[in-house]
Amino acid sequence: MNDAGFLVLFLSLPAKASAGRMRIWRGLRALGCASLRDGVYLLPALADKAEALDGIANEARLVSGTADIYRLDGRDTVQQAHLVDLFDRTAAYAELMQAFDAVDAREVNAVRRLRRELAAVVAIDFFPGEARRQAQEALAALEATAGGEPASSPGRIRRLPSADFQGRTWATRKNLWVDRMASSWLIRRFIDRKAKFIWLDSPKKCPKSALGFDFDGAAFSHVDGRVTFEVLAASFGLDRDPALRRIGAIVHCLDVGGVPVAEAVGIEALLAGLRATAADDDKLLIEATRVFDGLYTSFQQEKRND
Repeated sequence: MNDAGFLVLFLSLPAKASAGRMRIWRGLRALGCASLRDGVYLLPALADKAEALDGIANEARLVSGTADIYRLDGRDTVQQAHLVDLFDRTAAYAELMQAFDAVDAREVNAVRRLRRELAAVVAIDFFPGEARRQAQEALAALEATAGGEPASSPGRIRRLPSADFQGRTWATRKNLWVDRMASSWLIRRFIDRKAKFIWLDSPKKCPKSALGFDFDGAAFSHVDGRVTFEVLAASFGLDRDPALRRIGAIVHCLDVGGVPVAEAVGIEALLAGLRATAADDDKLLIEATRVFDGLYTSFQQEKRND
């Protein structure tokens, strides 16, 4: 139940201000406003929502409309529950779960789009319940199927001497994406310059003599919320390098989400283009290496210029 009450916007817009009306309606939808009746919109009475609703009201006045904001509470628990029900997102979650079932897990861009759509619903789900939990679990299952992504296991990352890991064969899942591309680059550039790579159809086919990475049961994989690139960097003492930490933040953002990184969107688009045009994973790694080499050099220069 919402103990803080609601903000209610009484809105009237002139029919002739069609462009302004569309902007305002889009704004109301983006904020997750519920409609009590025509021209009357609700939001939970939270500080950030009040500021956003003030912005909508000001926009309305700029197009010669009227807008007034008040506080509202139900007269009793039944009416208060009815107001809360206006924000029910169950139908949106159900629609997304149907989309999760219908999408081909191998369509990486489609899965990412669904992740963004779920995040947008979660952002306006002010009274979450079982539907949100089920949708988030369904997406997690889809993403695991899509990329065979390893689960993050708890534990301490042990420091290792790189001298013991020279001239080795390293193995990971084929159809490289960000974490596996960046980890392969990190291995060959900083850990094992003579590394040879095997791209696996299935982690179960990993040779016992190979060092596996970025799959469940591998020698190096996700640990305690860190992606494989970050685990490798920490394992070999490379995480003290500020430029590698910045690359790690990009890889983390693109692989599992979390704190946004300014460069991530551009890097994702670039790597997606390389992936779409590369004939195989060996050629893809060659092209991706140029990207990560360039990033590393750029970040080093920025640090020196500080």
